[in-house]
Amino acid sequence: MKVNKEMNNLMKQRLTTILLLAVVVSLPAIAEVKLPTFFSDGMVMQQQTQANLWGTATPRKQVTVDPGWDNKTYTTTADAQGNWKLSVPTPAAGGPYTITISDGKELILNNILIGELWICSGQSNMEMPMKGFKNQPIDNSNMDVLRSKNPNLRLFTAKRTSTLKPQHDVVGQWNEATPASVYEFSATAYYFGRLVQEITDVPVGLIVIAWGGSAAEAWMTGEWLKAFPDAKIPRTEEDIKSKNRTPTVLYNGMLHPLIGISMRGVIWYQGEDNYNRAHTYADMFTALVNGWRSEWKQGDFPFYYCQIAPYDYGIITEPGKEVINSAYLREAQMQAEHRLTNTGMAVLLDVGMEKGIHPTQKQIAGERLAFLALNKTYGIEGVEGDSPYYKSMEIQGDTAIITFERSLMWLNAKDGESKLFTIAGEDKVFYPARAWISRSKVHVKSDKVQHPVAVRYAFENYVKGDLYGGNGLPVSSFRTDNW
Repeated sequence: MKVNKEMNNLMKQRLTTILLLAVVVSLPAIAEVKLPTFFSDGMVMQQQTQANLWGTATPRKQVTVDPGWDNKTYTTTADAQGNWKLSVPTPAAGGPYTITISDGKELILNNILIGELWICSGQSNMEMPMKGFKNQPIDNSNMDVLRSKNPNLRLFTAKRTSTLKPQHDVVGQWNEATPASVYEFSATAYYFGRLVQEITDVPVGLIVIAWGGSAAEAWMTGEWLKAFPDAKIPRTEEDIKSKNRTPTVLYNGMLHPLIGISMRGVIWYQGEDNYNRAHTYADMFTALVNGWRSEWKQGDFPFYYCQIAPYDYGIITEPGKEVINSAYLREAQMQAEHRLTNTGMAVLLDVGMEKGIHPTQKQIAGERLAFLALNKTYGIEGVEGDSPYYKSMEIQGDTAIITFERSLMWLNAKDGESKLFTIAGEDKVFYPARAWISRSKVHVKSDKVQHPVAVRYAFENYVKGDLYGGNGLPVSSFRTDNW
């Protein structure tokens, strides 16, 4: 009995020792502050705001944050799972600074700049890097990459992630703009950021979350998509038919981790994948923008987007008859602009490619987005970002007179006339028309239509826009009918 008792005590001692060792071994892993990858060395934080920071630490321990710009300490307490979040006031643009975060063990972030932070999202025309795609170059990219070194422009690209489960981090890292980093970075986002940084003269950070071919539905939650019965919400991983098109999967994998990061706004280039369901896009895109804003809890932050460029989709439903889907999608994007606050659309009607869905003139796309931001967000007077917009039609005899909004400096076209207008009577048959400009109006007429009732401009899959505002920005394709 005595031997058994001694053996039992020995076993208890050994078990206690093993448990203590397990606790000791696990402590270093727990007692370590961890942050999402976008809170890391080299990042840009939004200036003059309450900037959110979050991460994990030892459960129930106090977490301190010491920003290098104000000599103050901010504290919070990690919850039972080790999660914590707080906000710190940021000064006017400047840096570099350090930030020290500790739960007893310090984590130091270095080379932090305070400035302007933008999220850049969409599908392949946002994702397309400065190096281009195979056999699909970016105009003048070699020279622009060569001259791209700029320590005040910081770049972050999130790795593609598609999942049903909302994620809390992305894979990526911050890089200063150098030829090597810019070469791999989104061309549209780079040209946007380069111009914003140059004109505002403050640090600019760009976070790209984009996936080629992605549908708008993939960037939305199931709740937002309830109004769209055709959007089939996946319930299991087996329901994911496409990693970039299935509803909710990119919201979960790429957007959800970023929600709440304090930033200035969003730029967006997407729509090509939705060209064949344009009838839902105006409502869907409006729901997407409102949904992002609702979850971010940062008010109606700026949301600027590119209208898709013309391209020959070549969809045939009957022999010799083409379905013009992309013109309807452009129309839907134009409608969404007038349903949303604090937004703007960069029209790209003049830079599309008949046989290429990825326009090579990405500098134009990025800079037209920058025009919108510089005028509307940064309040720079003397620069315009909005294209003229169709307002109304008046019929005088055999001539339709089209009036435009946002055309303070009137309209222009080569030789004073556009070659892209068509006109129809009650038979709904459209004929090419003569279209001449009178200040901010366009007169449209065809000898084959004596009693016009409808006019269309550039309403084709592929077309090269030829009507501009006085600011040099192209007019979007449009129609006066709803046939």
